[in-house]
Amino acid sequence: MALKVHICAVGRLRSGPERDLLDDYLTRFDRTGRALGLGPATMHEVDDRKGGGMTTEAGLLSAVIPRGAVICALDERGKLMSSPDFANMMGNWRDEGRGDLAFVIGGADGIDPALRAQADAKLSFGKMVWPHMLARVMLSEQLYRAASILSGAPYHRV
Repeated sequence: MALKVHICAVGRLRSGPERDLLDDYLTRFDRTGRALGLGPATMHEVDDRKGGGMTTEAGLLSAVIPRGAVICALDERGKLMSSPDFANMMGNWRDEGRGDLAFVIGGADGIDPALRAQADAKLSFGKMVWPHMLARVMLSEQLYRAASILSGAPYHRV
C-alpha cells in the first residue's frame, strides 16, 4: 500500500516561478517515490473568500484532509528535523500501513489551534517565518529529497 501525500494549503498559488518549482519537485517526488510506496502527491488549495480567519480556514482545510490521514502541520513552533529524519518519519508512516499523509499549511495567521492540536506531527522549517507560498515549494523539495534518501539515490549528500 502506498502512502499518498496531500498538501492542504490556504490560498491559491498562481502561475510563476513558485508554481513551476512546486510542480517540478512534486513530479520528481512522484517519479522517485512510486517504487518506494510513496505518492502520488496531490495539492489541495482552499480559499477563505469571506475573510473568516483561522477558524474558517481550519474548516476548509479539514474538509480536504482525507479521513484517517496522518496530519503533519507546518508550524513555526514545530519540530526542527534533518532531511534524513524527515525521510525516516515518512518511511515509518508508510511501513505502518498508513494510507494518507496530509501536510497542512495555514494562511497568513497560521493554523487554527484546534486543527493544530489534531496534528500527529508538527514540522518547522526554522525559527524564521516563511511565506506560505514558499513553504509549499520548500515542502515539495523535501518530499523529493526524502524519496531520494529512501531510495539511496545521490541527490542528498550527507
